[in-house]
Amino acid sequence: MIGKQISAEALHNFLEEGLDEGILVDVRTPEEFAKGGIVGAINIPVDQIMGKLEMLRPYKKIYLYCLSGGRSQLASAQLGASDIKGELVNLESGILGWRKQGYTLK
Repeated sequence: MIGKQISAEALHNFLEEGLDEGILVDVRTPEEFAKGGIVGAINIPVDQIMGKLEMLRPYKKIYLYCLSGGRSQLASAQLGASDIKGELVNLESGILGWRKQGYTLK
């Protein structure tokens, strides 16, 4: 299971309302994350995501993003093949799509 896709606008709206038992995960490298990410996100690089299952397991929704959407889809596929029960949601077009909508980064 790869999870569902979400637009930057829809994610922005969810963040405005609060994620409600969800977590926002930036799967880019720490160096990329340090240059700016979505406010409220935590950084778990895609190559480390499977080592963080215990931390992610309690969440009902796991929102994933990267620069353009490719690595977050890979992370979603990896999590979907695990025993994670939370709904997996991938940000379409990643940070590039977020910026295109004019939303700010931290």
